[in-house]
Amino acid sequence: MSNLPPKEFMPKHIGIIMDGNGRWARERGLPRTEGHIQGAKVFRQIMDYGHDIGLQAMTFYAFSTENWKRPKEEVKALMEIFHDYLQEADEVKYDREKRGFYLRVIGDISGLPKPHQLLAKSACLAMNNKDAMVVNMALNYGGRQEIIHAVQELAEEVKKGTLSPEDITEDLLSDHMYTKGLPDPDLIIRPSGELRLSNFLTWQSAYSEFWFDDIAWPDFTTDDLDRAIMDYAKRDRRFGGLSEQDH
Repeated sequence: MSNLPPKEFMPKHIGIIMDGNGRWARERGLPRTEGHIQGAKVFRQIMDYGHDIGLQAMTFYAFSTENWKRPKEEVKALMEIFHDYLQEADEVKYDREKRGFYLRVIGDISGLPKPHQLLAKSACLAMNNKDAMVVNMALNYGGRQEIIHAVQELAEEVKKGTLSPEDITEDLLSDHMYTKGLPDPDLIIRPSGELRLSNFLTWQSAYSEFWFDDIAWPDFTTDDLDRAIMDYAKRDRRFGGLSEQDH
């Protein structure tokens, strides 16, 4: 933690695309499921570390709306991993609250198996500590699907006559996203060498900084997160304006 920048240069919200589990397993002659198991361990480590260094929020891309297209055995194994984690998260939710962070499961939860739906709801406590860290676990999540969901909610309000179309603003649309109440991600991290968003936080990432690396997610460490944060801290975020040297 001594390698991190001063608080004013730290990101508040980090999004992570947990990529490279299959490649990690293949390179070791292991089944792809072993890569996902190791990736789940790294998820816990990085989540805890994010809390330790004072992040306000972290969003982890765990399973996309497109991942159902993967081989049935792999999807089944992933669902078992998610079920075990959610069951564990449900059992320790009050301890987690005392430690100062909350779990949120974001995405189209209705598309998950029924036991996962019930655990996802049970494991997520109402947020009583506003200073606590929020960990978003994106399950059956797609950025475009999230935008459609938000627009449909607003359309229903217009249909009922409780909202005028001209009153729809960026802030109002943001309030209908799964990440309502959180700052947009300052930094999005993708390991494994791929250089794309893959439908992750499509609305929220309009001004995010990106950090890519060839390391596979199961090999990702807290030192790698430090490197990404230090790189972020050196960047000049202009949000469409001019940098200091441009004046």
